[in-house]
Amino acid sequence: MIEIRGVRDFNAEHIFDCGQCFRWNREEDGSYTGVAGEYIANIRYDSGTVYIDGSGSEEFWRDYLDLGRDYGKIKERLSEDDEIIGAAIEYGSGIRLLNQDRWETLISFIISQNNNIPRIKGCIEKLCAMFGKPIGTFRGKEYFSFPERERLAGLSEEDLEPARLGYRARYIVETAKADIDLEKASELDTPSLYRYLLSLTGVGPKVANCILLFGFSRYDSFPVDVWVRRVMNRLYGFDEKDMKGMTRFAEEKFGSLGGFAQQYLFYYIRIQEES
Repeated sequence: MIEIRGVRDFNAEHIFDCGQCFRWNREEDGSYTGVAGEYIANIRYDSGTVYIDGSGSEEFWRDYLDLGRDYGKIKERLSEDDEIIGAAIEYGSGIRLLNQDRWETLISFIISQNNNIPRIKGCIEKLCAMFGKPIGTFRGKEYFSFPERERLAGLSEEDLEPARLGYRARYIVETAKADIDLEKASELDTPSLYRYLLSLTGVGPKVANCILLFGFSRYDSFPVDVWVRRVMNRLYGFDEKDMKGMTRFAEEKFGSLGGFAQQYLFYYIRIQEES
């Protein structure tokens, strides 16, 4: 058991249910069990301590959970002259942006388009069980790694049918077969990286911005999906079709913290709509 003490601004539910990841599931006690890379763990938080039961080093989990960042300062900067987002921050006060694998993020958000979170999770779980590598059994359940690009590149759309990906199966196969190097792409500036991601099959503006934010830590990215369109309408008065206006507003209002703002707003509207 890893115990990381002195952690503030952390809530497992806020982190794992704010739309940034799909391989973590809530347990009856409020903790979350899931996979990051080739490590399986159960994570819970209590009185300033993060408890991690499973595989992987403390260093790995500190990085993955972004524990080295002062989220108190981020929340203060975002809300100091904006009472509107201040209310959203209160709802998702324990959100932290995970440092996720780039390949997994790319494919996961291709799957996410025009999809809901429970179904996305189911598709990804099937994909991993079918084509990932066994990484161990934890609390009686077998877990698998996310399929490597080379593995998916050797498949056909028909091979992916049991994962129930629908039209997204073609996107995944074609993207896997493409000559892409995400590590090299990470050296590009954000506008160039954005254009590069748009060149991949199945990647549109929203998905590209999600990959920028969650896979490449480009924190100025502000993905606009149906939830963000709704919250920007409700809180800031935008027409839900004015996505370009929302993006410009986020650039001017939130700047380099746009991705953090997006997560607070996204989580806030989901809680409001689903409660």
